[in-house]
Amino acid sequence: MEIGNNPLLMEMQGLSREAGSGAEIKPVAPQQDFSTFLTDAIDHVNGLQMTASDLATRLELGDTQVSLSDTMIAKEKAGVAFEATVQVRNKLVEAYKEIMNMPV
Repeated sequence: MEIGNNPLLMEMQGLSREAGSGAEIKPVAPQQDFSTFLTDAIDHVNGLQMTASDLATRLELGDTQVSLSDTMIAKEKAGVAFEATVQVRNKLVEAYKEIMNMPV
């Protein structure tokens, strides 16, 4: 049985559509190096956090165009993205430690 990234990508896109996010999940370009990918991911998480913070500030100031539900959803998205980033960082640190402990 061959496991490829296409069935996984299709499953993720299906779940994304079911969740109603409307965002299309695109595969990572093979020529993109890891540092660029990681930087883009961190920038995306930062953008989510800044959006959530902006919505919270606008809600606190009484902006009628911002609802409590939109603010809470943005905060939860930012929180989930941050937790995922922390878990990726933890796995990278574990892998680094394991490689450094390998006998040469």
